Amino acid sequence: MKTLQDRVAVVTGACGGIGAATCIALADAGAHVALVDLNLDGVDDIIDRIHQIGRTTSVHQVDVSDRAAIAALPDAVIAAQGAVHVLVNNAGVTATESFMTQPVDDFDWVMNINLGGVIAGTRAFLPHLLRSADGHVVNISSVFGIIGVPGQVAYCTSKFAVRGFTESLAEELRGTGVGTTVVHPGGINTGIVRNARLSDPKERERMETFFQQNTIAPEVVGEKVVNAILKEKGRVLVAPEAHVFDLLKRLLPTLGNRLAVQALLKAMGMEQSLKEQRDQLVDDLRAGP
Repeated sequence: MKTLQDRVAVVTGACGGIGAATCIALADAGAHVALVDLNLDGVDDIIDRIHQIGRTTSVHQVDVSDRAAIAALPDAVIAAQGAVHVLVNNAGVTATESFMTQPVDDFDWVMNINLGGVIAGTRAFLPHLLRSADGHVVNISSVFGIIGVPGQVAYCTSKFAVRGFTESLAEELRGTGVGTTVVHPGGINTGIVRNARLSDPKERERMETFFQQNTIAPEVVGEKVVNAILKEKGRVLVAPEAHVFDLLKRLLPTLGNRLAVQALLKAMGMEQSLKEQRDQLVDDLRAGP
């Protein structure tokens, strides 16, 4: 897309973190914004900021894992905004626990939102983007869509899949006038830990402290998203660690993952505790009932 001026952008997970920052960045670039989220806490502040920029908004309270609600969303957006040109599939959650003990419902919850929401949203809006002949789909993956991390099997599975989905879709859409971008943020200070499902309540406080002290502001991602749309970039890495981990994986696909994970767990102070949990679990399973 050569311009976002007076285009209409739809952003899921719009009321916090990367979603909110992306809404503001899109408005700064000239777009009108349809904000989609299940939890509308904080939406008034975002709307006020967008209106101060001189752009219009519409708000849609939708659970992205609800296929029927997502299928109906384009009509609601077009009724409010008159058109749609950009879709940012950002809504995401995580559940931290060993795959061997994680409840199936928690695994499915992550997959249905992180991957299912991306697929359903793209399927619903893509016909409208194609009709505009000047559209763009942005899918937010993660650095955990580059490296596989223990305790994050569900999240990594969903984010690796978002990457594959976007790259495959890009090839199908080549020459149609609709571009695609997959975004791999590293450590970004968002609310994902606050809303995560965790097996150990103590882990939430430790992870929140780490994110507050060692991550960058979500506004950086919002700016990168806008730049990717306007420059038609297919892939974006955000934060230094995303670049480092990506390079490690390219140079050393297996060992690189191990080195990246070791560095990450050491930085978070979780290497020993995860090893102890794994060893205890394996011992229990081997001991039998």
